[in-house]
Amino acid sequence: MNDGDDNCKRRRKERFADEDFNDMNESSNDENSVLMSTHKRKTRTMLGFYDSVASASVNQTETQSPNHDKQSGLGRSWWDECNRPDYPEDEFKKVFRMSKSTFELICFELSSEGDASTLRNAISVKQRVAVCVWRLATGEPLRLVSKRFGLGISACRESVLEVCSAICSVLMPKYIGWPDVKSLRKIKEEFEVISWIPNVVGSMYTTHVPITPPKTCVAAYFNKRQTERNRKTSYSVTVQGVVDPRGVFTDVCIGWPGSMNDNQVLEKSALYQKANGGLLNGVWVVGSWGYPLMDWVLVPYRQHSLTWTQHGFNEKIGEIQRVAKEAFGRLKGRWRCLLTRTDVKLPDLAVVVGACCVLHNICEMKGEGFDPDLRSEFFDDDDDDDDDDEMVPDVDLRSVSSMEARDAIAHNLLHHAI
Repeated sequence: MNDGDDNCKRRRKERFADEDFNDMNESSNDENSVLMSTHKRKTRTMLGFYDSVASASVNQTETQSPNHDKQSGLGRSWWDECNRPDYPEDEFKKVFRMSKSTFELICFELSSEGDASTLRNAISVKQRVAVCVWRLATGEPLRLVSKRFGLGISACRESVLEVCSAICSVLMPKYIGWPDVKSLRKIKEEFEVISWIPNVVGSMYTTHVPITPPKTCVAAYFNKRQTERNRKTSYSVTVQGVVDPRGVFTDVCIGWPGSMNDNQVLEKSALYQKANGGLLNGVWVVGSWGYPLMDWVLVPYRQHSLTWTQHGFNEKIGEIQRVAKEAFGRLKGRWRCLLTRTDVKLPDLAVVVGACCVLHNICEMKGEGFDPDLRSEFFDDDDDDDDDDEMVPDVDLRSVSSMEARDAIAHNLLHHAI
C-alpha cells in the first residue's frame, strides 16, 4: 500500500471520528434536561420506595409479634380504634385527658394557623397531636409510644417537639395571658369570697420538674432539698405560675435552674419586670413562704410565735395558696411527664412544659373534669413550712408600706370573723 492511500484512509478516519464526537456532544446537550428530570423522577420513586419499605417494616414487626395487639393494644390499629367516630367518649377522655371535642378543637386551631405544615407531611395533624398528647399525659418512653402508634421513634420524637412548639407559638398567646380590667374585677371578687382578703388578682406557686443531669452547669440544676428528701441526687428546672380562682394560669415562668429559690426565680420572671413597670399597682399576688413581702406580693407571717391576728391571716392566705398548689397538682396529674426525670433535652424542655401549661388551661376552661385517680403527691421547696433556710426573712422587706398593709388586712380579718 502506498503513502497516498494511507493518507486518504487516515483523513477519512479523522473525519468520521470528528463527526461521531460532534454527534455525541449534540446528543449530550439535548439529553441534559431529560437526564435531570429523569434523575428527579428516580429520586421521587426511590423515596416512595423507601417509604414503602419503612411502612412494610412496621407492619412486618407487628406481624412478627402475634400477641402484640392482643396484650396491650399497641400499633397502628390502636390509634385507628381511638380515632373511630363511635369510640366511647369516656375511654377517649381516659386516654387523652380530654373530651373528643376539645381534642378536635386543638387539632383545628393548630391546622388553621398553618403551623402544622412544618410538621411531617406523611403523618396527619390529628395523629401528630395524639402522639404528643399521649406522650405528655403518660410520660411513656418514646420506644413504647412508637410501638403504640405504629410509627418510628424519630417520627414520634419530632411529632412531640413540633406539636409542643406549635402549641406554644399558636395557642399560648390565646390561652395564657394576664387578665384584662373586666376579668381582674371578677377575679378579685372570687378570691375575696374564698378568703375575705380584698384586691387579690392571683395565687402564685413555684414547682420543680425533675431532669437528667445536664452536661454543663450541673451545680446550677442541683436540687438540694429534693436530694435530701429522696436520698438520691436530684436535678430540676423550676416552673413559676400565677393562677386565677379556677386554677387557670395567667402567667408562667419556665426553665430556671433548680438550685434557685422562689425569690430568685421571681426576680428573673417577666411578671417581676411588669410589676416594676406598674402593672400590679394596688393589687396583690399571694405567694408562699419562699417569696418576699412586697407592695404587690402578699405572703404569710413566718414567725414561730404568732399572734391570733397573724395566725388567722395565715389561715386565710393559705386558702388562696391552696388554689395554686392544687392547680399544679392537676397540671402534673394530667401531664405525668412532669413527674419523672425526662429524657427531653434541656433546650427543648421549656417548650414541652409550656405546652403542658397551655393544655392544662384549655382543659380547665373547657370544663374537663379531673380524674381523682390521677392525683399525685409532689413536694416542693416551700412545702416544709418550718424550714428557715427556704423562707425569706421578714427583714427582707421591699417597703415598709407592704408590712403595714399586711397588718391592716390581718386586723380587718380578725374583726370580720368576730
